[in-house]
Amino acid sequence: MKPFSIFIPSWNNLGFLQLCVESIRRHSACQHQIIVHVNEGTDGTLEWVRSEGLDYTYTERNVGVCLSMNMMRTKVQTDYICFLNDDMYVLPGWDTALADEIDRLPDNRFFLSATTIQPHTPADSIIVADYGDSVENFQEQKLLAEYRQLSISDWMGATMPPNVVHRDIWDLVGGYSVELTPGMYSDPDFTAKLWLCGIRYMKGLSASRVYHFESKSTGKVKKNCGQMQFLMKWGLTSSTFRRLYTYRGRDFEPQLIDSPATGSRLRWHVLRGRLKALWYVVRGTFRPVL
Repeated sequence: MKPFSIFIPSWNNLGFLQLCVESIRRHSACQHQIIVHVNEGTDGTLEWVRSEGLDYTYTERNVGVCLSMNMMRTKVQTDYICFLNDDMYVLPGWDTALADEIDRLPDNRFFLSATTIQPHTPADSIIVADYGDSVENFQEQKLLAEYRQLSISDWMGATMPPNVVHRDIWDLVGGYSVELTPGMYSDPDFTAKLWLCGIRYMKGLSASRVYHFESKSTGKVKKNCGQMQFLMKWGLTSSTFRRLYTYRGRDFEPQLIDSPATGSRLRWHVLRGRLKALWYVVRGTFRPVL
C-alpha cells in the first residue's frame, strides 16, 4: 500500500501527541510520513518532535489549524494527505481500509474519512463509547479488544478527520481557508471547496477506526464565528450543505453521490440561511471578516 503524509497540528498537547504518534507507529500497515505543526511548543513538544526525528513546522505562537495545515503541506513527500487530530488514537487496520478503498477507485477524485469513536458527544457517523477522555484514564486494552464489535455502516459525506485526499486535489482547492483562523468550521469549508471543484465521492469507512479523546483544546482559544462565516461565504448553512449535498450521516448509497437535493426543499433551506445571515448582520452580532 502507498504511504500517507499525516498532518497533526498540535498546541501544547504533548501527552496526547505522544500517544497519537505511538498508535500510528504500532497500528499502521506501512511507514507513513508523520508531519507535526508545533504551535508554541512550550510544554516540550518541539524538543520531543525533534528527538523523534519527525518532520515538522513550527510557529512561536498558536496560529490555528488552517495556517498549520498549509504550512505542513510544504513537507509532503507522498501522494496522499491525511489529517489527524493530536488527541486521536488510530486502531489496527485504520490505514489498510483507507488504502484498499483508494485502490478500488478509478481516479484521485475522492475524499475519505475514518470512523470516529469518542466518549461523550454524539454526532452524525460517530460511535459513542467511553474508553476514557485523558491519557491517564485511557482504557487502551479494553478498546483494542472491543472496537471491532461496535456496529456502524459505511456512511455518506466524509468531512471530519481523520480524512484522506490526494495531494493534487488538496492543491486544486488551495488547502485550508486561512480566513477561518483559528479553525472553527474549516473542515466543512474544505469539504465545500472540494464539492465546488467537482469532488463527489465522499465516503466514511466503517473498517477504518480511530478513538478521539475529545480533549477540547479549542476551549483554550478565542474562536472565530465559523458558523456565520460559512453561511456568508457559501450562501447556505453548514448543516444544509451537510444534509442536502453530502448526505453526511446516512448509510453509504452510491446512487446519492451525484444527486444533491433540488427543488423547493433546497430553495427553502438556502433562503432560511440567507435570512439568518441578514438578521445577524442587522443586529451587529456578526461582521464579515475583511
